[in-house]
Amino acid sequence: MSLAIQTRGLTRRFPGGHGVADLDLSVPAGAVFGFLGPNGAGKTTTIRLLLGLLKPQAGEIFLQGYPLGARSRPALARVGALVESPALYPHLTGRQNLEVTRRLLGTSRTRIDEVLAIVGMRDAAERRVRDYSLGMRQRLAIALAMLDDPRLLILDEPANGLDPAGILDMRLLLRSLANDHGMTVFVSSHQLGEVELVASHVGVLREGTLRFQGTIAELRARNAPRVLLRADDPARATHLLATAGEAVAAIDAETLAVAIGGRDEAQLNRLLVEGGLQVSHLAREQPSLESLFFRIAHA
Repeated sequence: MSLAIQTRGLTRRFPGGHGVADLDLSVPAGAVFGFLGPNGAGKTTTIRLLLGLLKPQAGEIFLQGYPLGARSRPALARVGALVESPALYPHLTGRQNLEVTRRLLGTSRTRIDEVLAIVGMRDAAERRVRDYSLGMRQRLAIALAMLDDPRLLILDEPANGLDPAGILDMRLLLRSLANDHGMTVFVSSHQLGEVELVASHVGVLREGTLRFQGTIAELRARNAPRVLLRADDPARATHLLATAGEAVAAIDAETLAVAIGGRDEAQLNRLLVEGGLQVSHLAREQPSLESLFFRIAHA
């Protein structure tokens, strides 16, 4: 498997214990990798290390197979990034903002129209940035990050502060960058539901250490689904299920949770009905990414 990002033992600690320690990241090429963690977990520190903005105290970083170090900057040659708030000139148009950066990079003039099309900003290119919405500014900032045709895009909380329409636009854009343009997208976020909808892989960071990384399916596999049910006599239902060998627990006064085991939903329902109970609700619960994240991040 080709890796767009790989770190080995990456460590950078700050006074008070913040930072990251012994971080071993493996981000597959072509993936949308959601980097999750509570505030202060070390997400932005990791991104700054990956971009060479911070010097690690220990460990190695490889970007698209190239080592990153003080004397080995080629690793960053085809990496684009958006860290925290975008730095834009509000008195210039979107196109003029792109032209300033294009001249610094020495890229082709045609690249401006290409990135404007990718982020869906061609119709707004001649408007001044001060008249842009927050979502439009974020998309323009991503266009700036793509001017040099990167293969790896590193984004720090790109949907932060966006309204629902802006979040939807960002979700569609991130999918398109990976699926239609062959980029690897590494995106940190605390908006767990959004990551679940867009990411193919995730990493969960807590207190500077990596608690999980892998596909969404692998994350779900660590937390088995369960059946939630309601019957007219919860106490009797609990006794009946436990006697039959099922692992059952009360969620509240009316709802029971049964671990998925030997019996499926239909068999559980039959067991209760044949026991003289009336079942008003019975459905399998698949843990959301948010619930799985909190189980790992706060364990």
